[in-house]
Amino acid sequence: MTETWRNWAGNEEVRPARVRRPGNSAEVAQAVRDAALDGQRVKAVGAGHSFSPVAVAPGVQLRLDRMDGLCAVDRASGLVTVEAGMPLWKLGPLLAEHGLALEIMGDIDRQTVSGAISTGTHGSGLRFGGIATQVRELRLVLADGSVVDCSADERPELFRAARVGIGALGIITEVTLQCVPRFALQARDAAMPVTETLARLDELTELNDHFEFFWFPHSDTTLTRSFHRMPGDTPLKPIGDLSRRLDTTVSNLGFEVLCRLGTRFPSLVPPITRLAARAMSTREWTDLSPSVFASPRDVRFHEGEFAIPRERAVEALREIGRWIRTHDERVSFPLEVRFAAADDIWLSTAQGRETCYIAFHQYHRMAYRRYFQACEDILGSYEGRPHWGKMHALDAASLRRRYPHFDDFAALRDALDPTGLFANPYLDRVLGLAPGATR
Repeated sequence: MTETWRNWAGNEEVRPARVRRPGNSAEVAQAVRDAALDGQRVKAVGAGHSFSPVAVAPGVQLRLDRMDGLCAVDRASGLVTVEAGMPLWKLGPLLAEHGLALEIMGDIDRQTVSGAISTGTHGSGLRFGGIATQVRELRLVLADGSVVDCSADERPELFRAARVGIGALGIITEVTLQCVPRFALQARDAAMPVTETLARLDELTELNDHFEFFWFPHSDTTLTRSFHRMPGDTPLKPIGDLSRRLDTTVSNLGFEVLCRLGTRFPSLVPPITRLAARAMSTREWTDLSPSVFASPRDVRFHEGEFAIPRERAVEALREIGRWIRTHDERVSFPLEVRFAAADDIWLSTAQGRETCYIAFHQYHRMAYRRYFQACEDILGSYEGRPHWGKMHALDAASLRRRYPHFDDFAALRDALDPTGLFANPYLDRVLGLAPGATR
């Protein structure tokens, strides 16, 4: 009897029929062939940090924690090949030892490389795409058990789709990334009135290499975060150990206590969030990029996120703010707003347009459905595309209208996996059933 698997947020769980922990591509291929013979669907799972059920595996669950190795490093070209189960928190220091770094990261580094690229994980910066734009080659196991490589030159159609493949095309076993020379980030956190942040949004996103902000909807204040890229040999001025421990305690344990208080007494949520907003202070530091991009997130929450055209950001945020005020909604977590360059990946949320990402959260013990549905409806009216690893209720009919290459992706999935071997209920919903699926 297998154990129940749960994701990080605790909102998705499953007891797989069978669990396998392959150690290489050949063992993955054998597990896929065995699942097909047994009439079981098969899914790979990484760190379980997706809020959506994208990686839920009721049939055969492949845990890739044994496949977390560094396969090859070419410092001259910056090309680095890693196994699919390599976690981002482990990859950053390994790259730094070779004088390299990922060009951009998100603000959480718990994910595996394959999970991060497959769901479209991104950071913030108008000149930079998501992590998947750094991929130069993939090795996958297909539904027939074959092991194939794809790149811009080899099986280019598969490459255009599989970089953000949401687990529908095959099991990724190796990823080759285009890395850059190791660099530092000069970081600045500053509180700013929300009216000023929104009025200066174009300036702030264009002036800084990386810019994002957090807005507690019950307050008039945003926390802005701006990063400037510096050479790797820049003298570092990191946050001190004591300050870092204090910051972690206040932002995690302290915030957890406040969220629990707000859960028990909902009327306290607005003053609690205003208190949290006032507690945000200006600080500056310089450190190597992995230490600045990512930060600990120990307070559990539910999250949805939609990508909209960059030029619609201000009006969309104002509309969400109006909805919260007029519906007396108690929101304990801030809206998180980030930006990214356009790319050409078929199911990337930034495909074909400069993008603003608006993420909405709620403490995991508090009701969230009405608020999340309102955000989904509002952002959907701005051509919003949901982050594949975060919560949403859209189906294939809705998504087809939002992705110019949706039908191209679906046709490739149907050709490579006609019986839906790699599907699950989530993929059945967002892509439609595979033509030969019987489940």
